[in-house]
Amino acid sequence: MKLKRFLLRYYPPGIVIEYEKGGHLKTKSIDLLDLSSEYVSYELVAEIMQSEPLITESRADQVKQLILRLKQKKGQQNHRRFCFTKELKAHILPLTNVAFNKSGSRFITGSYDRTCRVWDTASGTELHTLEGHRNVVYAIAFNNPYGDKIATGSFDKTCKLWCVETGKCFHTFQGHMAEIVCLAFNPQSTLVATGSMDATAKLWNVETGEEVATLDGHTAEVLSLCFDTLGNQLVTGSFDHTVAIWDVASGRRIHTLVGHSGEISNVQFNWDCSLIVTGSMDKTCKLWEASSGKCVATLGGHKEEVLDVCFDLTGQIIATASADGETTNYDPTIVVHYHFNHSWHYILFSTLSSSAPHVE
Repeated sequence: MKLKRFLLRYYPPGIVIEYEKGGHLKTKSIDLLDLSSEYVSYELVAEIMQSEPLITESRADQVKQLILRLKQKKGQQNHRRFCFTKELKAHILPLTNVAFNKSGSRFITGSYDRTCRVWDTASGTELHTLEGHRNVVYAIAFNNPYGDKIATGSFDKTCKLWCVETGKCFHTFQGHMAEIVCLAFNPQSTLVATGSMDATAKLWNVETGEEVATLDGHTAEVLSLCFDTLGNQLVTGSFDHTVAIWDVASGRRIHTLVGHSGEISNVQFNWDCSLIVTGSMDKTCKLWEASSGKCVATLGGHKEEVLDVCFDLTGQIIATASADGETTNYDPTIVVHYHFNHSWHYILFSTLSSSAPHVE
């Protein structure tokens, strides 16, 4: 293997190594999610060099400079103000979803009018109307970070794969017995996962359009799913009150996460794939250890159903949205520490907000 160059990744913070192996150009990432100290220690650089053989002593100063640039970027104050830009009215029926590509240059909208539309963000110009579904287009996604394909899931029980540039339909994935309500590309953009009201999730080959696997095990609708950062695992959330972790390569269920007393509204891995967060109609959010399937914390405080939940890009903050009209932020690192050391409870949560969330 031969090191070619370093690339900076600002969000989430990290260094991408570009290297050559067997005549092919490849990349690997070094995550630097915790850059809280004010200086770059040689211990950190040495730790990176020890974990990555491609980085030799001659590259130590270069790595240090890259870390300094990441820290400077993180320390920049953001004084952006957001304001209304434009209103686009093209669909004849209500919208179901919206999604951006990675750069934000384009976005897509799904609608009850059975179409998905592709838009230029800056001008507001409609670029394509993706027609072909026979019912509501409910779930939509770009294959980020590439952004050259779009997947649409519909109440007509099919998922379609489209070309962003031409609007052409590459494949129609058929096999579900009920409405498709969630979908996602894996990070490599080689697979599409779909979740359905038929209580299953399916994996589809992007290149061939063939079904790769049916993930069967839930007893009610699959309403949410998410690949981990590496694309090795998929997590699904269901109306049967459970969450399942699946091995993508084999289609085998690794863990079933049991603990919620209501339907699961959303599931997500954090960036380093160590934690999973789930939101539920039982008014709580739970934090799970991905490797063991163990629940490490229950985050309460909402008075109504938790409808959405997510990590920030660094995996250090959890946001929840509820039918009670409130949003709440949590620090999962503190939550996990609290789980193992109750004496941290009042000290750490009091630094986050005046009303500390309930943690079990």
